[in-house]
Amino acid sequence: MDGHGDLELRHLRCLVAIVDTGSFTDAAIELGVSQAAVSRALIALEKILGVRLLHRTSRTVAPTTAGVQVLARARLLLTEADNLVREAATGHTRLRIGHAWSAMGRHTAEFQRRWHQRYPGIALHLIRRNTSTGGLAEGLCDLAVVRTPIDLRRYAHARVGSERRYVAMAADDPWARRRSVRLDEIRDRTLVVDRRTGTTTAHLWPEDRRPALEYTQDIDDWLAAIATGRCVGVTPHATVTQYRRDGIAYRPLRDAAPVPVHLIWRRHDPHPATHAAVALLTDLYREET
Repeated sequence: MDGHGDLELRHLRCLVAIVDTGSFTDAAIELGVSQAAVSRALIALEKILGVRLLHRTSRTVAPTTAGVQVLARARLLLTEADNLVREAATGHTRLRIGHAWSAMGRHTAEFQRRWHQRYPGIALHLIRRNTSTGGLAEGLCDLAVVRTPIDLRRYAHARVGSERRYVAMAADDPWARRRSVRLDEIRDRTLVVDRRTGTTTAHLWPEDRRPALEYTQDIDDWLAAIATGRCVGVTPHATVTQYRRDGIAYRPLRDAAPVPVHLIWRRHDPHPATHAAVALLTDLYREET
């Protein structure tokens, strides 16, 4: 291989093995190759990088100054490569479900319990990511629970249920003494909404009867603004069950359409357990009706 050759992981593995074992002979034994192959790999690596990596004597092997730097990067690259292989090999024995705020709401614990009972070979992980796709677009999950509009060009989806809307308010708000709140009453209040992942927009109200809006980008900031008493929020029932907080009260919102709940996934790369997850969550929402 000449100096214009491609860097390969085997070159880096040989370098690390030589340094860790202290000799070319022991490195060859550890890697299961010949000593000549180890020597050729190191020579090729030095040609590719254009620097000498090891000081070699008849008894010792030690990295040069450049070798110390390359060795550190080599260890990181090899670790990442091993992680990549492990992720690919175990991908179908793990199901990651993302969500922006409140997972499956009141069904979260039961979904996890039933999943582990029915599919013990597929580990379930719930991942919270405050984006419109609950982490799916970022590659952090295999499926995502969403309650906001879906990009149908990029994602396949299934509607698994719906949730009633609630008004979130400070615990000492006069509305907290009531059993419910009407939609048109909110126009006289300041409404705090999450522009990226929230389910509430001004379009719930007629154009000439909309409340003043204040924006936030995270559930904790949303709750903090409401707890001050200066704002109220409108949210699906899932938030009520997942975010019970001192200083916050929730009351049903009348006259408002329920929020649809969907599972979404990448259209061209579905996880094999996708339809099992859809069926289980659909059953749970159906059981509550």
